[in-house]
Amino acid sequence: MLSVVIPTLQAGGTLGATLDAVTAATGVGEVLVVDAGSTDATRAIATRAGARVIAAPRGRGMQLAAGAAAATGDWLLFLHADTVPAPGWDRALAGFIDDPASRERAAVFCFALDDPSPAARRLERWVDWRTRGLGLPYGDQGLLIARDFYAAVGGFSPMPLMEDVDLARRIGRSRLAVLDAAAVTSAVRYRNEGYMRRGLRNLVCLSLFFLGVDPKRIERLYR
Repeated sequence: MLSVVIPTLQAGGTLGATLDAVTAATGVGEVLVVDAGSTDATRAIATRAGARVIAAPRGRGMQLAAGAAAATGDWLLFLHADTVPAPGWDRALAGFIDDPASRERAAVFCFALDDPSPAARRLERWVDWRTRGLGLPYGDQGLLIARDFYAAVGGFSPMPLMEDVDLARRIGRSRLAVLDAAAVTSAVRYRNEGYMRRGLRNLVCLSLFFLGVDPKRIERLYR
């Protein structure tokens, strides 16, 4: 069974579209929304969509780990609340799950933004190279992984940021597949801050993490 885990905090503006895509798919056994204290409509939206809502301390790593612990499926799909899998995504997941070799691998979606601008296409190409060449996807590409393998590699660490890169490094590039399906993420942060500025900030955060800087300090820069 597939369990979908979605961490949320004030996600009322985007969560509905994500849940619509997830609940309309075949093969999804349960949806868990792991909320860190939203005061908007997040929890109500999740409940109306039939998701199970649980509470966890704020921070994506803590929320994702809590969701994995509460999930009952033998396969886990982690998704951000502003990421919507494109049509056909469930078939791509089924193909990966049906391969016995996938029990010791993980998979991510192709990165896509809901922005028609050339800057968005350039960023998508950069992320594709980073994912395939370096084995470093971010959480907005989702993560599909068998529960046993998730436990074997140590699961998500309780960190507020960079939990996705931390886990991807333990999975390793050779055990990471890119699905033939996209997950479309909101580009609002890039549009608001500018692609260049946001991209440079993300690169600085990644570099600081590799240099061993505490993710709590990196989070202050990221926000």
